[in-house]
Amino acid sequence: MSDLQFYVTIAVFGAVILAIAFDVIDMAVATLLGVSLLFGFNILTEEDVIAAMRTAGGPLALLFGGMIVARTLASTGLFDRVGSAYLHATGGSGKRFLLLLVALVAPLCAILPNATTVILLAPVIIRVATALEVDFVGPMVLTAIVSNSAGLLTLVGDPATFLVGSSIGMTFGQYIQKVSLGGLLSLLVIIPLLPLLMPDLWRVRRALPPRESEKPIQKPWFALLALTVLTVMIGLFLFGEYLPFPIGPPTVSLITASLALLLIYGVKIEPVENVLRDIDWKTLVFLGCIFLLVQSITKTGLIQALSFKLHEWLGTEFMLAALGLIAGIGLLSSLLANIPVVAATIVMVKGYLVAVEAVPEAALGAHFTDWPAAVIPLFVAMMFGATLGGNATLIGASANIVSIGICARNGKRVTFISWLRYGLPITTCQLALSALYVLALFYFMR
Repeated sequence: MSDLQFYVTIAVFGAVILAIAFDVIDMAVATLLGVSLLFGFNILTEEDVIAAMRTAGGPLALLFGGMIVARTLASTGLFDRVGSAYLHATGGSGKRFLLLLVALVAPLCAILPNATTVILLAPVIIRVATALEVDFVGPMVLTAIVSNSAGLLTLVGDPATFLVGSSIGMTFGQYIQKVSLGGLLSLLVIIPLLPLLMPDLWRVRRALPPRESEKPIQKPWFALLALTVLTVMIGLFLFGEYLPFPIGPPTVSLITASLALLLIYGVKIEPVENVLRDIDWKTLVFLGCIFLLVQSITKTGLIQALSFKLHEWLGTEFMLAALGLIAGIGLLSSLLANIPVVAATIVMVKGYLVAVEAVPEAALGAHFTDWPAAVIPLFVAMMFGATLGGNATLIGASANIVSIGICARNGKRVTFISWLRYGLPITTCQLALSALYVLALFYFMR
């Protein structure tokens, strides 16, 4: 890469982020224009597209499959019943509405990818907020933030944690032992912040009308089959890696999406084209372009240079390196989609560990799993930084992007600044707590 191409890459990258942050242009258009410029200067090539899609394929497959399954469930009428039960469980209280939101979203995100959970629950959240006569933007932002945070509860809850865990061969059980408690603490810290961030909603009291008798589901057998597809998805997420032929979460997502489309086609409840048309293609395009932008940054050599800088600055002070990763990745993940940030950082951290001779050069390969206990907290720090840092801004995580897309389709536009009002205080508290957790992990793994 020439000096001109280097500066063009940095300039385009910065311009795209600023255009999104200051709401100058639609974020999907901004990233597409940025990628087009990089192709025009021959910075990105067809080989780069292939390399970026190797990393992007898994997360995009997770999102696509989740969207298909959620759209299929929406055709059953089950969401109407869940929404009615949720509304009356609030008793007309905004405080109870927010607390029940956390209780509803968090368990689902332990077994489903976070963006999938946002897609599934958005109709319910919006319906209840509308019935309580409150703006649904705050609750939808909270839904995404809770889903991202609860995504730390299990290996499959967030694409970023899945990328890190799979890159070092961490199993579902090992993840539960080393990471899940920290994820739970990061989730719980949100609750005392709610009355400070959403005081008007917290104090809302509404008189609810008497609960009407539920309309019967028109095609209960279709609803049962759709729930079966969701059950298969959850089961394979949890146990797919233990099958004779292991199945990863992206593959599970595509398999269950195929089953959902087959169900739609077989029962003729609506054309398959309607389901595919309702997929949030804009979000998928945006994320794909973000991966290409990060690929261009990788080509500059900045990430590789940082591997050696970490060696130069920190040597084998892994504890300081872990704290630096929480802060650094947390910041980057607030400005970029966290998935590509993690993909790039994995390469940097592995290079750093090879440089300090903590692991052999074979660790740079895809199938190395013999990681010393002393370095595992570094990868855990990456998970916290990426997943929680993504809460700060509307472009920090796929669930955030999905959430604002749903708000826009329902007539409410969410700006960068309006998201920051909720995301920044929560993220700051969560990252501080996760730093303490990682320090404790170093102590107990000595």
